[in-house]
Parts: sequence; C-alpha cells; structure tokens
Amino acid sequence: MSEKMRFAIIGGGVIAPSHARAIAGSPNAELVAVADIDKDKGNKLAAEFSVSHVYASYEEMLKRDDIDAVSIAVPSGFHADVAVAAAQAGKHILCEKPLDITSDSMTRMIAAVRRANVKLGCVFQLRLTPAAIVAKKAIEEGKLGKLVLGDAYQKNYRSPQYYKSAGWRGTWAIDGGGALMNQGVHGIDLIQWLMGDVQSVFAYSAPLVREIEVEDTAVAVVKYKNGAFGVIQGTTSVYPGQESRFELHGENGTIVFGDSGFKQWKFADCEEELPQVAPRVSAKDDPTQIASDGHFLLVEDLIAAVREDRDPMVTGEEARKSVDLILAIYESARTGKEITIA
Repeated sequence: MSEKMRFAIIGGGVIAPSHARAIAGSPNAELVAVADIDKDKGNKLAAEFSVSHVYASYEEMLKRDDIDAVSIAVPSGFHADVAVAAAQAGKHILCEKPLDITSDSMTRMIAAVRRANVKLGCVFQLRLTPAAIVAKKAIEEGKLGKLVLGDAYQKNYRSPQYYKSAGWRGTWAIDGGGALMNQGVHGIDLIQWLMGDVQSVFAYSAPLVREIEVEDTAVAVVKYKNGAFGVIQGTTSVYPGQESRFELHGENGTIVFGDSGFKQWKFADCEEELPQVAPRVSAKDDPTQIASDGHFLLVEDLIAAVREDRDPMVTGEEARKSVDLILAIYESARTGKEITIA
C-alpha cells in the first residue's frame, strides 16, 4: 500500500458524495476511481471530486492494482455481490448501511472477507456522535445500574417523490424494507450497541401512508438478552420529521438524548450537570442533509485497521445484528408472533 490508501467508490447515488468528501478530507486517503452502471452519475461524482477514472463496470475497475479499498454505495440488496467481488480482488471495504438485506447474503459477504483476509467496516456513524459516546461510557461505568428499558424513536419524513426517485426504493427485492431497513437501521444499531443484543421481538409494520410495498411505519417491543425491555419506532410517514430520540433507563438513573444533545441525565446516587455536546446534523426530512463527519472517521478507522492489522470499529459480524433484528421485526409483523433472534 502506498503512503495514502487509494480508494474507489462503487455507486454514485445520494450517499456517494458523503463517502467522497470523507476520503477527500483525509490526509491518509485519496480517491482514484468511481464506478456506476449509470455513467452519467459516475461522471458527475468524478467531476465534483476531480477523479479521472470512471467505470460503468465495477468488476472492470476492481482489476486495477492502484486501488487498495472500496466504498460500497450501491442499493442495499447489491452490497453482498459487490463486497464479495471486492474481497476476491483483495480490496478492503467500507460498506454503507445496511450490511445487506438477507441473512444468507450477509453470511456470504462476511465469509468472503474473512477468507480473503481483507478488512470490512460498515457505516454506522451514530456510534461516533458525542452524545452516544458519552452515554455508552456512562452505561459501561454502571451509572444506570441494572438496565431496565432501552427505547429508540426515529420518526422521519420521506415524500412520495422520494420513493419515486429510484425504481429500487421502497421494494423488498432491493431496498429490503422501508422505514426500518433504510432509515431506522442506524438507530437500531445504536440502541443495541448501548443496551446489548436483543433476544426476541414482537412487532407491527405496514405501509400506512405511502404507496409502496414495504413499511413506512413500524413499532416493535423488544426483550434484550440482559432482561431489559424496549420499544423501537421507525417511520417515514410523519410530517414533519421529528428529532431522533434514545431513552435509556436503569434502576439507578435515566439518560435521554437526541439529535440536539442530552435531554435528561439523572442518577440516584449523584448530581451531575447535563453534558453539553455538539448537536448532530439530522436527515429527518431530507436524505441529502446527511453529514460526512461520521464517514470521515470511519474512513480513518478503516485505514488504521489495515495498518494495525486489527478489525475495524464496526465489523461485518457487528453490522449484521441490526439487520437480523429488522428481519425478525418483519417476520413478527407478518406472522403475528413473537420472534426469537438466533
């Protein structure tokens, strides 16, 4: 590997500029190529970031020896196919969320990466927000005592035009789901990171407003493996979109935070000031408003993981947990039964 890790981006859609800005902003990386089956999209992204090599075929691009890593920014249902090809070509991978949309695809993806001995990191930038880091530290220090409740509320707005903007949006086959799989996966990853893995779930989900085949509204009751309970709400159907909110309760305290910072920080055995943290730029109404700060940190983390020969911050095994939970939510909504997560 050269002094800088040489990246390529596969997929030139809405999220691709966040990856490009993150790579361009890193002193340890450079963007050398872009691939998109729609070459106009590829050319537009390449022109914006002064990239000279554009491909309609990512398979052709992966033959280049001067690419060390790829950012995968294609529609969710294609993640595994692209990742397997990249791993077989010896490229390290930063994959946009979700890892993929089926259990078998994720298993195939992780196996290919481990077999090729390349690094796979997944984009779950909420773990890197100041409020989440502070809350995680408090839980690990035992400030809440025994965990009792862990809730995630993600009430976003996506217009009818959003779902019509690309043929794959709002489909089971390629999007893998709706408000949970596309938008809510971030908060589902975060609440499990904070509270611990989920054991079982009972849920409702449906397209209540939008004319799509997947859900625009979902609510689930979860039981964590540590015995705590929780509620997960995810929508793209409410107007206007609301600030994401995470509520953590234990026998000895409560922590509540959202996009704008902490709302409550209260413990039975000590008085502490409400922590002051930088607010997070929210995409609750507009997906183009996603900030690239988290992507930058995850690019840096992947580079460090390669150089230090360690796992990235969010491995494939860790990233699949949110999808496994979402798939269980869908199964519960479909069958009307409580579903245990394997």
